[in-house]
Amino acid sequence: MLAALFAFSLVVGLPQAGHTALPVFDASNYAQNALQAARALEEINNQIQSLQNQAVMLQNMAKHLQRLDYSSLGQIMGALNRIDGLMIEAEGLSFELTQFEDQWRAQYPESYDATVSTNDVATAARQRWQDAMSAFRHTMRVQSQIVENVASDGEVLTDLVNQSQSATGGLQASQATNQLIALSTKQQMQIQTLLAAHYRAEAEDLARKAQSEEASRELTRRFLGDGKAYSGK
Repeated sequence: MLAALFAFSLVVGLPQAGHTALPVFDASNYAQNALQAARALEEINNQIQSLQNQAVMLQNMAKHLQRLDYSSLGQIMGALNRIDGLMIEAEGLSFELTQFEDQWRAQYPESYDATVSTNDVATAARQRWQDAMSAFRHTMRVQSQIVENVASDGEVLTDLVNQSQSATGGLQASQATNQLIALSTKQQMQIQTLLAAHYRAEAEDLARKAQSEEASRELTRRFLGDGKAYSGK
């Protein structure tokens, strides 16, 4: 384009026969102005490209800051609340420490004095047996509830994995990951609760057997007395 302009300027600059001479076209000045205009245009294009890049960057940042439109918190807490409800309904020896201490002293005395009748010993033994059976039943109820929770956890896990794979930004992926961690933590808490119920039932049954042995010795001692009732004659 510059070459064409330069050639045109030469033609225009030549004097025409029979006409008044026209002003000479300054091709060098025109070329310099055109070059400056081209450079200015290039700078504008660079600025436009920079603005476009900034717009893309802001869009990507917005995607990274976009929140995940899914929450499994309600399902997770609902499952834990159902198990907590079973723990509260547990019969027999309480999981609450103060109540447990009082119940233990009443049902598992270290010794039997003369004021404790035979009927009292038998009644206490039956109560311990009932508490042991209740503890085993409670453990099985907790197990059943956990099995139901695990079945529903499969659906939650599927949803979370799908949300994680379709995440459009870092925040969504992070939130999906946090919910997966929460689901895993819930399952661990369920196992801890089940172990607490299981070992409580086992410990209560072992304590019941040990107390029954002590009660049997006391009843045998009372039955035999001092041995003077049997002369052998």
